[in-house]
Amino acid sequence: MLAQHASPVVITIKEKCRVCYTCVRDCPAKAIRISGGQAEVITDRCIGCGNCVKVCSQDAKQISSSFPLLESLLERHTRNVVAIVAPSFPAEYEDLTGSEFCGSLKALGFDLVCQVAAGADLVAQEYARLLEAQPDQRWIASSCPAIVSYVEKYHPAIAESLAPIVSPMVATARMVRAEYGKDLDIVFIGPCPAKKLEAIREDVSGDVDVVLTFQELNQLLVKQETNSNSKPIADFDPPQPVLGGLFPIARGLVQTAGLKADLLKGNVVSAEGKNDFAQALREFEAGSLDTNLLDILCCKGCIMGAGMTSEAPSFRRQAKISAFVNQQVQQGKSLQDLPQDIPLAVSFCTNDNRLPLPSKAEIEEILQGMGKFQPVDELDCGACGYATCRDHAVAIHKGLAETEMCLPYTIDRLKESLEELNESNHLLADTKAALVNAEKLASMGQLSAGIAHEINNPLGVILLYSQLMLEDADSDSRFAKDIQTIVDQAERCKGIVSGLLNFARKNKVVRIATNLENLIHQCLKVTRIPENIRVHFQTEMHEPVADLDADQIIQVLTNLLNNAIEAMPSGGSLVIKTVDENGQVGFEFTDSGVGIKKNDMKKIFEPFFTTKEMGKGTGLGLAVIYGIIKMHQGSIVVESNDDPASGPTGTTFKVTLPRRME
Repeated sequence: MLAQHASPVVITIKEKCRVCYTCVRDCPAKAIRISGGQAEVITDRCIGCGNCVKVCSQDAKQISSSFPLLESLLERHTRNVVAIVAPSFPAEYEDLTGSEFCGSLKALGFDLVCQVAAGADLVAQEYARLLEAQPDQRWIASSCPAIVSYVEKYHPAIAESLAPIVSPMVATARMVRAEYGKDLDIVFIGPCPAKKLEAIREDVSGDVDVVLTFQELNQLLVKQETNSNSKPIADFDPPQPVLGGLFPIARGLVQTAGLKADLLKGNVVSAEGKNDFAQALREFEAGSLDTNLLDILCCKGCIMGAGMTSEAPSFRRQAKISAFVNQQVQQGKSLQDLPQDIPLAVSFCTNDNRLPLPSKAEIEEILQGMGKFQPVDELDCGACGYATCRDHAVAIHKGLAETEMCLPYTIDRLKESLEELNESNHLLADTKAALVNAEKLASMGQLSAGIAHEINNPLGVILLYSQLMLEDADSDSRFAKDIQTIVDQAERCKGIVSGLLNFARKNKVVRIATNLENLIHQCLKVTRIPENIRVHFQTEMHEPVADLDADQIIQVLTNLLNNAIEAMPSGGSLVIKTVDENGQVGFEFTDSGVGIKKNDMKKIFEPFFTTKEMGKGTGLGLAVIYGIIKMHQGSIVVESNDDPASGPTGTTFKVTLPRRME
């Protein structure tokens, strides 16, 4: 006998999983754990219903295949191989008659093909006897293996209420062995992946050797159609069913068993589908559902099982079942034609997989970790796969879920990350600009130093001989005026060379305790300020003393002051402001001048760039300032507007320096 080994009924193809939480939402047993950004099935908690397979649009959830096992069995063929087919096959194979479907199976290598509907007739008869013998007992139908697993794992207190009757699959397998001998290999073919779990249960182990879904069977049928154009025909082998073919549709058990479902008495209650069956079991356990038989299916009838591949709607599938059963009823078979000595008893046990519930305080702590501090924060949107935020928190405590599954929480985190990223990008852009400027200054400094040293010597000779000639010349002569022009221009060149050397020279910063406000007053005192310019000095410093190189900072202040004055040829106002905070000191120069053009803003710290007229500036002032500020490990920021339509024109230079040198 070829036995199946216990293995997961549903497997996850991780490469296809998009973590959409649809499988979490549709799993009635909550047997799917989100871990490391992947949805994985917890085998011990899984009831094999296959809901996750049906709802996964990415095909990331797949039913574990027994196809290799069947191929091995058919190739070896050491014993007769019998196919027992679930009564839902007419809904799967709409284009085939019963004879054509049976013929196709025999063409694949099956020696016998029998209908599980015959076993369903026996099982239904046994339910009628059970209810008649114990009219005061409450029972749960046990024909659906997914329901049996769910009760044993998540409602163990009512496991004893499971009707002690085998499923139609097991009943049929036992009838077949009684009819044709025990030396058989029996293969069940149907729509339900949970049958794979049922076949390896200890109390029925050995009755069925291999379980295939219709989806797996289709792999063999496709090969057969490829190799043959004809449709073989054969009749199903005994035992022949009566009404058992109704089992896969809603209330099929009730009609097959001939039970009278009295709505006034509520002696039989039917429930199907993942939402209804779970609710029915909760009410049954609570005692509020007082009924003799809870006829219950995990799917919306077996015709909607996860092992089906048909895309037909449910009512069309139901019509196919009804039509096929009607055909068989015409054959005039009765229950007396079925063997009556088949053992149908079975026992069930508990397999408690319930996880301990967290305390209220633990739930609140988890909710707060997801940013839900008040009841109004609990949106209960269901995006995580759980009905409420508290259900999600419970799942997190049980290790079945992650906080990142909460969509609002993830969106908030994403917003925070984007804000941090934007801030980092701004800092990076500023740093990059500073680095570019530093590289430019370094290159220009080296070039300037080389040029300055080369020009300085001949320039000194020109200036010396010009002054000697000027001393010897008559002061009133034209010749003296020309020489004076040479001297003036040579002096101007000397100033330019001196500026180049100052720019290029890597001066050492000599920091001493210096009163910044005193430096500004000193600068204002020695600078000639036009009468049409008003200067306002504002101080917000608590402590004006900082470690600075006074000479270099005076140079910065003087340059900024002169630039501001030159930017207001028609007069205006200049506001000088000092501040200190967070271990830093700073000063601002804000003028109401003409402003700096936007296209020039990126160039203002470059050496030799100037907007002044020819002969009125070398373009080294701001470059020198930039170098001094950077040597002080500070920063300088410029804001300017040159468009009157956008508001008052003017420029602000903001300088920030560390108060103490590390």
